[in-house]
Amino acid sequence: MQFNRTVLKNGLRVLTIPMPSFESVTVMVMVGAGSRYETKENNGISHFLEHMAFKGTKKRPSAMIISGTIDGIGGEFNAFTSKETTGYYIKSSASHIDLCLDILSDMISNLLLEESEIKKEKGVILEEINLYEDTPARKIGDVYERLLYGDTPMGWDTAGEKDIILKITRKDFLDYLGSLYSSDNITVVIAGGIQDKKASSLVEKYFGKMKRFKTKTFLPIIDKQEKPSVLVKYKKTEQVHIALGVRTVPISDPKRYSLSVLSAILGGGMSSRLFHEIREKRGLAYYVRTHSDQYQDSGSIVSLAGVDPKRAEEAIKVLVEEYRKIQSPKYKIQKSELTKAKEFLKGHLILEMEDSRSVTSFYAMQELLEKQVDNLNEVLVQIDKVGLDEVQEMARSYLGKEPLNLAVIGNFEDGQSLEKLIQS
Repeated sequence: MQFNRTVLKNGLRVLTIPMPSFESVTVMVMVGAGSRYETKENNGISHFLEHMAFKGTKKRPSAMIISGTIDGIGGEFNAFTSKETTGYYIKSSASHIDLCLDILSDMISNLLLEESEIKKEKGVILEEINLYEDTPARKIGDVYERLLYGDTPMGWDTAGEKDIILKITRKDFLDYLGSLYSSDNITVVIAGGIQDKKASSLVEKYFGKMKRFKTKTFLPIIDKQEKPSVLVKYKKTEQVHIALGVRTVPISDPKRYSLSVLSAILGGGMSSRLFHEIREKRGLAYYVRTHSDQYQDSGSIVSLAGVDPKRAEEAIKVLVEEYRKIQSPKYKIQKSELTKAKEFLKGHLILEMEDSRSVTSFYAMQELLEKQVDNLNEVLVQIDKVGLDEVQEMARSYLGKEPLNLAVIGNFEDGQSLEKLIQS
């Protein structure tokens, strides 16, 4: 799978990925704007703006017109907000690529942001926050990052705080757009049944007049931690949700590949160490998994599980024990485990790349957040290069030397009783 990259005069970056057997196309616009660029006064505005993009533009002045136009071509459209990016996409028949680019450029450049729509959407956002609060299996990731990054933009919830959402005004949106939505902070990625030259010329047509300006920078993370840490979010639940992890490396560090392999060995599938030990052997959890996450200046490897409240401490002890065991000569990683983990990662990535939406996200994230863009085959080669000694060293260096962090959602008044479980 190859890509073609061009840069418009205004600095906007265009990536096209032809997928000749596809009759469909995904057009994605991704902006280097997310919740880590926010302040206490506008926390949640990145996500709120994503919602407002579908509420009307000068050319299409209502949500019904926008959604009706996309429904009228049988298309799918959505958007997402993370700590570092915001993405908008439409997936449709390849014959409608012109209209998809027209709509997306309109949503990025010509928003109406009517006060009446802002007021209505506040109610929607508040209910979305309620949904997250009532879904602890999803919320535990936010609690874990609050533990890692504290009271900083990286530690705040992407959805925002209710009292702040209620205060956001039209001017706040305009100020935010004027601080981050510069043409050179945007990439347009198109994947599917396309022709490179035609697709690139259409991007020029619809995005070529966007303005370029100096954008806001984010507050760097200081990854300094001297002792283990615990954060408990008290909630009456039928299941206690646990996140146990350590700090690792940012997205540009080559070690991320060996860390991904390590995470797969620990909790990447139904035959992984944690799944076998926690679910199959002891029946402590329904879900248990491990993944390696990276941002531009920080990273973490984290294991998550949902367990019986009466056995929560036992589950934490087992998680910690498995982190310790994987470093030891007695339980060292086997060659068969390494092979299986690499094939697991490669197989899942290949399956994802059969969807043009996943392809656009794969390339857009690299374009905005990394020093270079690799195609799929190059990433697969990097995974293949990971050696047994290298993964074992990652286990010793990070699971052995870095202080543990434990986040919990459940029926605990405080974390004092849990702190002793993660001491070195």
